[in-house]
Amino acid sequence: MSTSDPTTLPSRRPLVEGPAAKGAVIAGIGLMLLGIFSYSLNDVMGKWLVATYTVPQVMLIRGFAALLLLMPFLWREGLSGIRGVQRPGLQILRGIAVIFDVACFYWAVGYLPLASVMTYYLAGPIYVTALSALLLGEKVGWRRWLAVAFGFGGVVIALDPTAGTFGFPDFVAFCGSMGFAFLMITTRQLRGTSETLLVSAQVIAPLLVGAVLAPIGWVTPSAIDFGLLGLLGIVSMIASLCVNRALKLAPASVVVPYQYTFIIWAIVFGYVFFNDTPTPHMLVGAAIIIGAGLFIFLREQALAREPVNPDRV
Repeated sequence: MSTSDPTTLPSRRPLVEGPAAKGAVIAGIGLMLLGIFSYSLNDVMGKWLVATYTVPQVMLIRGFAALLLLMPFLWREGLSGIRGVQRPGLQILRGIAVIFDVACFYWAVGYLPLASVMTYYLAGPIYVTALSALLLGEKVGWRRWLAVAFGFGGVVIALDPTAGTFGFPDFVAFCGSMGFAFLMITTRQLRGTSETLLVSAQVIAPLLVGAVLAPIGWVTPSAIDFGLLGLLGIVSMIASLCVNRALKLAPASVVVPYQYTFIIWAIVFGYVFFNDTPTPHMLVGAAIIIGAGLFIFLREQALAREPVNPDRV
């Protein structure tokens, strides 16, 4: 699952007009689709691997492989950039949110269908809107509050508590999605920090926890599994690069809605690899969550293009 926060980026027009701009938009859409597909493939591998290996072990090897890819960028950043990091206290809180998000996600997919876990996480932007108003004092108008209410309703429908199937793994997935929302909020507050340092924190924080806890219940991986565990980090990094590049090539209002193809891949991969069939409640809930999330996103984009008017937020 992506831990970037594209929904907070303002809509913008391409820097050039004509065929070149159109080509950039098409490339942006393609890169976003490729990034989401890569994240989804990463989730499939994670679900398969946590059936054999502990979550800390997955976090350790995955993080180590990603860190190797990041080293040249960190070297270019230099010690001065690391020493001058902004708001270290908030950086630590963000690292804790990353650990919570990653641990809950991998633990949940070990017990639940991919589509179910992804449904909870797709509600992240809805939680961000609510938490931004409650924790940061941001102004949220009645339209977006109504969308938040509908989004929470979609989560309840997806959970389907009347069926008596809501269990501890569902609770973990829900908590993980809240951690993901808190991660997005802290990322929003740290926009002045370089992208390299933000990504590095997302890699190093789970890696450190994995290094401490992985010896408990350690299972020595085969050569193939070790490669797959490392591939988790590599694929995740590639996915992040694709998504970030897509947001630079095309307006956020064009490419961000394509992130909801997560649920399509989760359903397809879940059925093909794990024989998981989504329930009608989950599909209806996912549709409501996506609709609410898209409304909130498009509303924020529209407000970003208008003069500030407190009565219209």
